[in-house]
Amino acid sequence: MTMATLAQEFHDIVPPLDYSLIPAWVIFVASALTLSLAGLGIWYARKFFRKEQPARSPRDRALDALDTIEATIENTPPYQFSIHVSDILRRYVVDQFDMPMTRQTSVEFLNAIGSAPKFSEDEKALLADFLNRCDLIKFARYEATTEESRLLLDEARRFVKGGVLVPA
Repeated sequence: MTMATLAQEFHDIVPPLDYSLIPAWVIFVASALTLSLAGLGIWYARKFFRKEQPARSPRDRALDALDTIEATIENTPPYQFSIHVSDILRRYVVDQFDMPMTRQTSVEFLNAIGSAPKFSEDEKALLADFLNRCDLIKFARYEATTEESRLLLDEARRFVKGGVLVPA
């Protein structure tokens, strides 16, 4: 046998034949749809079975924040402490009474609540005393002590609790 005869007996390799009855794009789309539906089902199940946390009242949030900073009263300078307590009380007034206390000076705010029926006379007096003490420490750079910081904290608590005297 010659080489020419041998070459005629061997044929080239035939490419693979696609013998699937389902086109590849149908398999891809079905897989994507199945994964999407599974993800949507998991998301819905988590949302449906998750318990809703009840919204905490501004009063509870403020009291918790005051309790948290009470632990730092010994290590925080009175100037910084008065800023923290004042911020908590201002945030409480904004959330509870919907008053723009964060954008006003103490004097402007006290003038604004002078005729507001939301506050009792005791609360107005307590808030005025608290803001005056804070302003002395913050702006007049009054050298306050830890005891005066504790007094600020107690006044803030009394105001948040509605003017109720806090037991020592």
